[in-house]
Amino acid sequence: MTTAQPQAKILLVDDRTENLIALEAILSPLGQVLVRAHSGEAALTALLSDEFAVILLDVVMPGMDGFETAEHIKQRPGTHDVPIILLTAAAEPELAFRGYAAGAADFITKPFDPRVLRSKVAIFVEKYLLEVRQVRAVAELSARVSSVEAAAAGLASPRLEEALAALRETLDGLKEE
Repeated sequence: MTTAQPQAKILLVDDRTENLIALEAILSPLGQVLVRAHSGEAALTALLSDEFAVILLDVVMPGMDGFETAEHIKQRPGTHDVPIILLTAAAEPELAFRGYAAGAADFITKPFDPRVLRSKVAIFVEKYLLEVRQVRAVAELSARVSSVEAAAAGLASPRLEEALAALRETLDGLKEE
């Protein structure tokens, strides 16, 4: 029996529909869930209800621009660690510095090589999915330890207690990572 691979969600933020369509074409081979947002405000709303592996965020948008949106994302505890890739047609170096100061993990100027963007996004997705698998594995291990503890409750022996204490310590170390 094979279990289905989990899919990551990727948030695409741009006020121009044609840019969102282009990003979807570039990223669809990754086989992940692509979610559109047409503004910074819409991106923040999407982040309230979904968890994303990575955010691709246009810099120049009406209303809340990409820098301000990134700053809001990084201020929220639930989204602070989500990597942001800023995209812009402006090639001024100070914009890149401003993007990194706002919390972006990367800053890419348009036009860009689609293969490079897809590779960068794939790395963030892979990292996210690995973290999801680790969290699940720790939860499963924790459940097993609890079950062994319950079964061993009536069989108290110093050696068994030592083994269970070592197992609990290992599990606590995994949870902290």
